[in-house]
Amino acid sequence: MTKAQIKQMLADQAFFEGLDDAVLDLLAGHAGEKSLDKDEVLFERGDPASHFYLLQDGRITIEVPAIEGPSLEVQNLEAGEILGWSWLIPPFRWSFQARAEAPTRLVEFDGETIREQCEKHPELGYIVLKRFASLMSERLDAARRRMMDEWNPPGFA
Repeated sequence: MTKAQIKQMLADQAFFEGLDDAVLDLLAGHAGEKSLDKDEVLFERGDPASHFYLLQDGRITIEVPAIEGPSLEVQNLEAGEILGWSWLIPPFRWSFQARAEAPTRLVEFDGETIREQCEKHPELGYIVLKRFASLMSERLDAARRRMMDEWNPPGFA
């Protein structure tokens, strides 16, 4: 996939809607393709986080790994969804685990380089942070809801 094709894909995604050409060029210029097999782990909780992803096709499950037993499935993501915000927030370590539920194709973004550009250009950093803050809120809320469903402690909502 060419940088121009990636740029067009980004322009067509709701998450990137309204971004100007310079920002789309920056993002597309630091992106490439990645493929996962079914059950392949994209990243594990606690590992260094330096990328974020746009799912092209397939399915990714975001999980909270258990000390023993199966992981707690927090959220399932499909084509068109963004995955990963830990690259943006110190200490730059993954907060969850991500695993492919099916063969999956993603666009992988170099979060470290994009973060450096955000530091150099605070206006860009503000735009990026606003979009990813919304994503963080969504993921944390999904984790809270899922933990309440699973554990159902009395007296908690």
